[in-house]
Amino acid sequence: MKTAEERWLYIISSKKSLIDFNFREIWRYKDLLFLFVKRDIITLYKQTILGPLWYLIQPLFTSLIFTLIFNNLADIPVNEGVPNFLFNLAGITSWNYFKECLVGTSDTFKKNENIFGKVYFPRVIMPMSIVISNLLKFGIQLLVFAGFYLYYIYIAQPSYNIFPQVNLLFFPVLIFLMALLGLGFGMIISSMTTKYRDLSFLVQFGVQLLMYGSAVMYPMSYFKEKLPQYYWLIEWNPIAIIVESFRTMIFGAGELEVNKIIYAIICSIVVFLIGLIIFNKTEKSFIDTI
Repeated sequence: MKTAEERWLYIISSKKSLIDFNFREIWRYKDLLFLFVKRDIITLYKQTILGPLWYLIQPLFTSLIFTLIFNNLADIPVNEGVPNFLFNLAGITSWNYFKECLVGTSDTFKKNENIFGKVYFPRVIMPMSIVISNLLKFGIQLLVFAGFYLYYIYIAQPSYNIFPQVNLLFFPVLIFLMALLGLGFGMIISSMTTKYRDLSFLVQFGVQLLMYGSAVMYPMSYFKEKLPQYYWLIEWNPIAIIVESFRTMIFGAGELEVNKIIYAIICSIVVFLIGLIIFNKTEKSFIDTI
């Protein structure tokens, strides 16, 4: 005689472990995941004039402003032999992916409460779709950066001393760490906004402050030189480590510190697991709260 559980093909229950990332169930809903990814990509710029060109305009203009304000006006130096604009573009490009993942997933419950209240699917698919769709935007911005990078190497080479490192092959690891951090922090904030709505207003402001503390527009060595007593604030900031590591890989300036890379990996995994635990706990009762 079969039990009740054996007679059903799928069983939907709120009783599950806190750290539950059911890859089998997510794979079962892969079509829905790709549908959400397609929705995020198409609808974002569907009724805009420039469309996907905004992917290019934002990092280019931000890098140009950073170059004018921080390098020319404030006279903040970059790594020796590296052009100011390219230095800022590298920082902005790597930072943007983390920022978009964090901001995009930080209001998952609030933005999708109508869908969540009507049909069942693994809720973690929604923030995952945002992380995946942002990969396309990141890829386009990375191609733009590669174009400027090749220009400075092959055309402006006599003026600058930049060259890629062999460890650039490990750049996908940095992308994965940014995705884990953005997804983890986003799930934590999204879970908290079900009770505290005003947190959503602080996200943009907080992300902006975090950018200034993540070595996006200056090398970490400059911060250490000017404010050594506060250097620990960015020295152990995992995003600052990732941004600085990317610039070291691409420019050949500075040294990759293995212990800090390991620290960033540990932080990313811990933040993701904490976010997953809080997210899974919140999804059981968020409809009653929100």
